Amino acid sequence: MRQQFLGALIGAAFGAVFVLVNSGDPLPAVAGWILRGLAVVALAAVVVVGFRAGERPTLADRPMFGPSYRVIVIGEVVLLIAGFFVLSLLDAPVQANVAWIATIVGLHFVALASAWKTRSILVVGAVLTVLGVVGLVLLGTAALPWVPFVSGTLSGVTLLGGSLYGVRREG
Repeated sequence: MRQQFLGALIGAAFGAVFVLVNSGDPLPAVAGWILRGLAVVALAAVVVVGFRAGERPTLADRPMFGPSYRVIVIGEVVLLIAGFFVLSLLDAPVQANVAWIATIVGLHFVALASAWKTRSILVVGAVLTVLGVVGLVLLGTAALPWVPFVSGTLSGVTLLGGSLYGVRREG
């Protein structure tokens, strides 16, 4: 159970970063600050619920972070770097980066769900992948300014929600 808490903590931290970084324009400033505040509260909730359940984040006990995890993460890093290179060659708008990140992080969760036989993160992975792909599709449209919200903020909300679900289920 400790590794699940560590996984939820990592997911929540990345989710909070997604929201904190991507909740700006074109959102109204007040909405952006509310979303950022809620992201920090959700991250804190993951920490509190996990520790209240007597958990301590650790890599011990189970091989969740074993060889298959490392292969998936290495593949994720390679795909991220290769994608950034291709986006740069294509002179893609800067908003493409967050859409690409969401797509690859989503695929990373889909692969982890298979490797870990954990259905709950499959949902998170599928949603992130869809949000990333939608952002990539929006790049060539008038909705371009909304890509950070769709692929970034909503991906962060998904990660935070999945982390809260996971830590509550385990706690």
